[in-house]
Amino acid sequence: MSQPVQPPNQPQQPYGGQPVDGNPYAGQPGQPTPAAPTGNPYGQPAPTGNPYGQQPPTPTGNPFAGQQPGQSAPFGGGAPFAPAPPARNNNIMLGVLVALGAAVVAGILYGVIAGSIEREVGYAAVGVGFLVGFASSKVGGSNPAIIGAAAVFSIGAVYLGQLVGISMVLSDLAQIPFSEVIGDHFGTVTEAWSQEADFMTYLFLALGAAAAVGGAKKAG
Repeated sequence: MSQPVQPPNQPQQPYGGQPVDGNPYAGQPGQPTPAAPTGNPYGQPAPTGNPYGQQPPTPTGNPFAGQQPGQSAPFGGGAPFAPAPPARNNNIMLGVLVALGAAVVAGILYGVIAGSIEREVGYAAVGVGFLVGFASSKVGGSNPAIIGAAAVFSIGAVYLGQLVGISMVLSDLAQIPFSEVIGDHFGTVTEAWSQEADFMTYLFLALGAAAAVGGAKKAG
């Protein structure tokens, strides 16, 4: 039987060959087969989701955890949170000034009480010293210098109170104003104190100093 004759000048396939298995891009035998399109017009591998190609570190809650030892903190500073210097609790100068002020006030009050009843009271001397020591240490702290100053000022406060008490007694006896006794006859007041001073007088001075130390420790 005879084979059918193909008509001459058949049209060529659009890519130089017949389709292979339904692939219109397959080439002729002996020619490289072009790669099928992947949907990426640049022909690069599809991105993985991280444009830098590295996995980000897992956050730890510490923004400075990634720094190496010795590496400076951001913004050009040193440690991110520098500890604040410890506050100074003992203000010696202020405590001494408070002790002096309290001694003057307490001494005058002690003298007014002693002059009114014309006698000294041991509890009043103790109260003077305690007030001076407590106030000074409450403000300036339990510094040994403040405690020592409070003890010295307490002795002076009790002595001042004794002088005020004697001045009040002399003012009543001489029928002259209290201010005149203090201002014009202060020498007479101190001489009267020296003549009247006895064991109890010095004991009250010591009680004031001891009470000042106790008051300072109580406040501290």
